[in-house]
Amino acid sequence: MRSTLAVAILLMTAAVNAQSRVTPAPASTARADAPIDLTGQWVAIISEDWRWRMITPPKGDIVSIPLNLQGQQAAEAWDPARDESAGEQCKAYGAPGLMRGPIRMRISWQDDNTLKLETDYGMQTRLLRFVAATPSGPRSWQGYTSAQWIVRGGGRGATRFGSLKTVTNNLRPGYLRKNGVPYSERALFTEHWDVHALPNGDKYLVNTNVVDDPVYLQAPFQTAIHYKLERDTSKWDATPCDARF
Repeated sequence: MRSTLAVAILLMTAAVNAQSRVTPAPASTARADAPIDLTGQWVAIISEDWRWRMITPPKGDIVSIPLNLQGQQAAEAWDPARDESAGEQCKAYGAPGLMRGPIRMRISWQDDNTLKLETDYGMQTRLLRFVAATPSGPRSWQGYTSAQWIVRGGGRGATRFGSLKTVTNNLRPGYLRKNGVPYSERALFTEHWDVHALPNGDKYLVNTNVVDDPVYLQAPFQTAIHYKLERDTSKWDATPCDARF
């Protein structure tokens, strides 16, 4: 009886020791889990809203943006010279306005859990973070962006596909349009990123986004912006923020 008990104890001890020696599986990363490839140089396709996106419209041109009365009054008070003298010439280059601009953007992996987005227009940099964290530091033009993959499919033998969802807060007050159409520091900027490949090898990126702002908007402002992947990256033309043009 004692010998049987001793053998059982030895077996249990060996099992525990074996389990303690098991190497844990490496943690998955956003880069490894990506259902779509966003990397590369993309150029905005300005096929709609040309007069608001390619040039600075006149003061008071607020068509298509659901401003409340406070927002309309702020837009009417726009003064680019005042912005320049205050060192705020980048107010139209914050994330909610930047993405609608005539931009080229380069997307790359800064690390396994952070996508970096750089633009030639305004020379801005956005970081899309997949690791959950509380925004820290002062508010900025690009704010703090949390990212997550939305994966569809991917079962046994199935092709994985999906999209990217990002949510940006901790923003400095800025402009939705270069003529002073405002958003406040309470704005929340939500984006869905989808990649579409054509049979000829061309790739397109669609950024569907919504700006929610309880200060200046009476309803969410939603747009869909299109970009094309560029094979020729020589057209990159980095220019700083400009309050007027």
